[in-house]
Amino acid sequence: MKPLQVLSIASLVAWGLAAHAQINTVQEVSPGVYFHQGDPRRGHSNNGWVVLDDYVVVIDANYPSGAQEVMPKVKASSPKPVRFVIDTHHHPDHAFGNQLWADAGAVQIAQTNAIADLERSTAIWQQAAKDRPDVAATRLKLPTLAFPELLYFKDSAHPMELHWFGIAHTRGDTFVWLPNEKVLFTGDACVNGAQNFVRDADIASWIKTLDAAIKLGAKVVCPGHGPMGGPEIVVDQQRYFIELQKGVQALRTAGKSPAEVKAAVPALGTELRKLASIARYVPEDRWFVAHVDKVWRELGGEALPP
Repeated sequence: MKPLQVLSIASLVAWGLAAHAQINTVQEVSPGVYFHQGDPRRGHSNNGWVVLDDYVVVIDANYPSGAQEVMPKVKASSPKPVRFVIDTHHHPDHAFGNQLWADAGAVQIAQTNAIADLERSTAIWQQAAKDRPDVAATRLKLPTLAFPELLYFKDSAHPMELHWFGIAHTRGDTFVWLPNEKVLFTGDACVNGAQNFVRDADIASWIKTLDAAIKLGAKVVCPGHGPMGGPEIVVDQQRYFIELQKGVQALRTAGKSPAEVKAAVPALGTELRKLASIARYVPEDRWFVAHVDKVWRELGGEALPP
């Protein structure tokens, strides 16, 4: 086995142990700024919250069961009320807990495209309710405060900025930026591990959107899934998509058919896993097919065979 492969495997094992150790643990990123890594076994997203002068702002509503997990932890961190909850995008694990937060007195905020997509999520809600008792016990709640590109929270200690930089993981991804602390909450526009869901994405645009996020100059990055870390998380996320795009483009340039591209998925996955900085982003081949198919179709190819 080559040294690079040994190091890559060791790094992945260490990363996996660290990621597991942080699940359901409150981490104080900076005084008054918190990160909570959700439990993937329950489908939970990560959460963040910021204690402002007069109230608390929570980042992501989570699933209802995720909200129930986080709510007492938010309360334990500060006696101030939760006044706003930011849905970083419309997906169930980030927005289906909205009603619980609303019942507790919070107003939901989302980018305009995210609200439009959530309005069209009735069928997804109904399907989730069949599989998840926590969803069945509540109802779909839409955010009532929308912003197109930028929204500011003015605060003496923790000024906050909500940015929409363009289409990425979805049409309506919000980045929550704390300029004083140099802390960035990314939602699923950036994850830290093999949790990229690409059905609603535009990967070519996603790469450009991550450029804007990188330019903020974050020192701490709190992703939508996986453990928090430094600016390398955004850089590695972007590089994964760039290398994936290159690999699929090479197959298209070689004149491969959709069936031949699907057959090449395991080999492409193996090549990407050799790149230590992005190996953790490459999912099992049965999920990696969706990543390859998305890029292949963006490059003008027909959908890969089932």
